[in-house]
Amino acid sequence: MTSGRRPTLEAVAARAGVGRGTVSRVINGSPKVSPEAREAVLRAIDELGYVPNRAARALVTRRTDTVALFVSESEERVFGEPYFAGIIRGISAGLADTGLQLLLVIAQSEDEHARFERYLTGQHVDGVLLISLHGGDPLPLHLEENGVPTVLGGKPVGVVPVSCVDADNRGGARQAVEHLIGLGRRRIGTITGPQDMQVGVDRLNGYHDALTAAGLTGPIVHGDFSEESGERGMLELLAREPELDAVFAASDPMAVGAMRVLKDRGIPIPRQVAVAGFDDSSTARHTDPPLTSVHQPLEAMGREMARLLVARIRGEELERPVVILDTHLVARESSLGSARSGGR
Repeated sequence: MTSGRRPTLEAVAARAGVGRGTVSRVINGSPKVSPEAREAVLRAIDELGYVPNRAARALVTRRTDTVALFVSESEERVFGEPYFAGIIRGISAGLADTGLQLLLVIAQSEDEHARFERYLTGQHVDGVLLISLHGGDPLPLHLEENGVPTVLGGKPVGVVPVSCVDADNRGGARQAVEHLIGLGRRRIGTITGPQDMQVGVDRLNGYHDALTAAGLTGPIVHGDFSEESGERGMLELLAREPELDAVFAASDPMAVGAMRVLKDRGIPIPRQVAVAGFDDSSTARHTDPPLTSVHQPLEAMGREMARLLVARIRGEELERPVVILDTHLVARESSLGSARSGGR
């Protein structure tokens, strides 16, 4: 347009030869428009350079075209650990063609948590994705009670979510420990994830499953998925079990921390102590030796979370509101080789 005036909805309707309501339905993604009318409206929008007034649209539709990803962890961990990067990449890909904008919310303290809860329940977003919740966090329930569609990444402790995406954490941990047992390891310790998170509980249960089936027991120390807790956990395991010959760490960062302690102590990996982690992050391929780890499809988890949330925002019926994705073991040099023979 050459007049410098912003084209209106009426101008688009006139150019397309349809009513104003038809243009509005096309803009709002309604399926109740014929393909011919939709094509005419889209062509008119393109020709006129029409941009919908989002503020006015929000007043009418009560939609903000924004969804929030709420992470209950520190910024250091969110931006430093591969797990979060993989999930966020998947979510971004899942939202790419939806017209929805993604808002990242990081809250670790109680004050931050309360402040952002008020924001998220105040009609500022169309839906919320939640990952890394601890304990019986009431946020999912509060969001649902306020009419905010919510999808969780990971099953929460003690809460039955409306919709959730998770990996088979128990089965994956069992595979890792069975792998170590199959290599002749008998004194297998574990560094667990937080026990106020279901993922930490499930991975510890998988460790127990494998040892119990083999008639074995092993020392258990608790971590928080961080590299630092892997270091502390490894030091504690060595103090408690001098004859330790393998360790299953419930995350790759903890496995990296454990391997650092073993190297500092001059303990060869895997000849004396084999190590397995969980995540199969990019880091696992570049440790020395490369880390055996359980692969969980992080990007697929993120895409599924986005898909479920978009469906809920649109009011669609969910055939499978809870999705559990398969895991599998990727064996590398940190475990391969018989106990006390071969390897590094």
